Amino acid sequence: MELERLRPTVLRATFHVYELSALVAAARYVVESAPADVPAESLDQLRQLLGDYDQQLRDLPTAPTQPSGGSAGTAPEAS
Repeated sequence: MELERLRPTVLRATFHVYELSALVAAARYVVESAPADVPAESLDQLRQLLGDYDQQLRDLPTAPTQPSGGSAGTAPEAS
């Protein structure tokens, strides 16, 4: 993970997919099973963030294909 400060209240984050997936999964877990002492406002903020994430993910173009030969754990593309 890499963080870059663009402005005092704006950060740019660069994640590997597995890193972002772990953070999103944790946020979903909290929203779905938070103890009663978690403030409703915090849960609402997490729900909004997850909704925004889900929308951005739906709008995201598909990932480019791997070059011929593939990479570890993937089959090479047919030619």
